[in-house]
Amino acid sequence: MTTALLSTTDELHARARHGRRAVVMTMGALHEGHATLIRTAREIAGRDGEVVVTVFVNPLQFGAGEDLDRYPRTLEADLKLAEQAGADVVFAPSVDEVYPGGQPQVRLSAGPMGERLEGATRPGHFDGVLTVVAKLLHLTRPDVALFGQKDAQQLALIRRMVRDLNFGVEIVGVPTVREADGLALSSRNRYLSPDERRTALALSRALFAGRDRHAAQEALRARAREVPSTHARAEALSAIGESRAAADAHAVATAAPGGPAAVRAAARQVLDEAGRVEPPLKLDYLALVDPSDFTEIGDGFTGEAVLAVAARVGTTRLIDNIPLTFGNLGAAS
Repeated sequence: MTTALLSTTDELHARARHGRRAVVMTMGALHEGHATLIRTAREIAGRDGEVVVTVFVNPLQFGAGEDLDRYPRTLEADLKLAEQAGADVVFAPSVDEVYPGGQPQVRLSAGPMGERLEGATRPGHFDGVLTVVAKLLHLTRPDVALFGQKDAQQLALIRRMVRDLNFGVEIVGVPTVREADGLALSSRNRYLSPDERRTALALSRALFAGRDRHAAQEALRARAREVPSTHARAEALSAIGESRAAADAHAVATAAPGGPAAVRAAARQVLDEAGRVEPPLKLDYLALVDPSDFTEIGDGFTGEAVLAVAARVGTTRLIDNIPLTFGNLGAAS
């Protein structure tokens, strides 16, 4: 198949539509993470549907001193990757096409959720994100739009916007794609020197440490629930050599710190160590939050959660996260 490169809304709207239209929104500099989004969009749209990939570096979401000017523009390579992944159209509008007459005076507000974590570090960032996503949803008119779970707070805000403002579009989150060493794929990874990349691996290691601590704690609690409570049953277990293991499970599940506090502590230890190497990791935040509003969860929390981290290594700022489940719904995802 040949992927069409379009730069105006009129060109896009002139295309005959058959089946479902699935849109993947990007800022270009496409990598395997984007390719996964596009392939998933192809599956959702089906052979008779249409996959549109937008490539637009949105000036509204870059704050003072951020990397708008040096953000990579690789349209020719992007077109090739999009085609190989199954896109029908790459829609790469100019700033004037998206914002005719200059920056919009009317913008969307991300509200309180947009002021936390990424929003606290980058004031106004999510207002710019939601404004351009709303614009591109109107311009591309999709049935479904796909976004990566690596930008978990962005995904949550887009879902909230679509629900609160009654956009007639389905939002699909696609799991984070990682490189072989665990680093989450990002267009900004290319800025890292070899030494900086080694330090940056602490982000994913921290998340995995938190996940593993949680999984171990859940397994111990499950084991403790299975331990017999009567003397006769305990003797029966002893006969097959399990009483010590059962006792250990009880002791650890009771005495060891568990729940959200243990998850945070395990992740923090990895990040603290990375802050002492050269080049050092400079932590912006480590948070364990409720994905419905991105507030920190407490020790009695039950349900889905997101363990998120953001840090700088050299001049490059990176983010990452993993989902976890607390309570009766299960162990770590």
